[in-house]
Amino acid sequence: MPFQPTTTTPFKDKLSVAPMMAWTDKHCRYFHRLITKNTLLYTEMVNAGAVIYGGTARHLDFNAEEHPVALQLGGNEPEKLAQATKFAEEWGYDEVNLNCGCPSPRVQKGAFGAALMAEPNLVADCVKAMLDVVKDANKTPITVKHRIGLDKSEDTPQSYAFVRDFIGAVADVGCQTFIVHARNAWLDGLSPKENRDIPPLRYEVVHRLKQDFPHLNIVINGGITTNEQIAQQLQQLDGVMLGREAYHNPWLMATWDAQFYGANVPSESTRESIEEQMVQYMEREKAAHGTPWPAIARHMLGLRHGLRGARHWRQVWSNQNLRDLPSSEVMKMAHAVSFESDVLAPAASLA
Repeated sequence: MPFQPTTTTPFKDKLSVAPMMAWTDKHCRYFHRLITKNTLLYTEMVNAGAVIYGGTARHLDFNAEEHPVALQLGGNEPEKLAQATKFAEEWGYDEVNLNCGCPSPRVQKGAFGAALMAEPNLVADCVKAMLDVVKDANKTPITVKHRIGLDKSEDTPQSYAFVRDFIGAVADVGCQTFIVHARNAWLDGLSPKENRDIPPLRYEVVHRLKQDFPHLNIVINGGITTNEQIAQQLQQLDGVMLGREAYHNPWLMATWDAQFYGANVPSESTRESIEEQMVQYMEREKAAHGTPWPAIARHMLGLRHGLRGARHWRQVWSNQNLRDLPSSEVMKMAHAVSFESDVLAPAASLA
């Protein structure tokens, strides 16, 4: 079934790649942008205080090619979030997002992330302060990413009222876009990794939120791994965010511009051409900043996901013993070993 927008004005950022700590740095985003031109890319979460006091350029610099790109902030102090937002707008970010979904103990200790869902009025104050400092909220929207609930309160009338009232309070101050991870955050007893898998997915809650707030942009996140699932969700919602699947199987995104944005995709865009462009990027980063190529190559290890010889190709690109070689030479070695494994080994052994 072809994509049908949920409103008369389609949501421009209907697809996005989630903010992921230690993963979605500027090198990762540059790689993803080579594959998809339209998908919104998110930074890792950055503490608002770190933006202000910890070296603004270090935390905010990004490649111009990354647009559209969103900065995700963590924090619970309206004044600091406002100041960090102002810096982000000046730096040229296309969106600033407030994290109200991270369940990690470190974030909880700072009383932000998912813990903020228990304080919707504080979140509203934070968002209002952020909105007040941007020159144009249409050009630099302030958005919120959150869970559908806290702890083991799933599937009760009270649990839905909790997330409904949270969105209502924050929307009242002018927030128009909510990215909803369709799981509760269990703040006790689960690690961040377990929080991504164990709390049950409840897509129906996100669908109900869209029904109750038809004027808002509601984006769903959590457990979505295929284009078919994306298309299904876009029949009821304004956007879909993918995280781990986009990172580990990035070539999935190669179809998004054409399928979901109606954009023309150059026929010369292949996995090999993307790899070559990444090597050129590695060389530029090495010359400009002294960045070793393994710090960049780690993000593209899923590029050949599902192809024969992929494991051998990954082994070369992840071999730290080769770090002193030029990245162009490493690419030649990776191609040679993957070609040899294609020829000599059965497909079943080349996962």
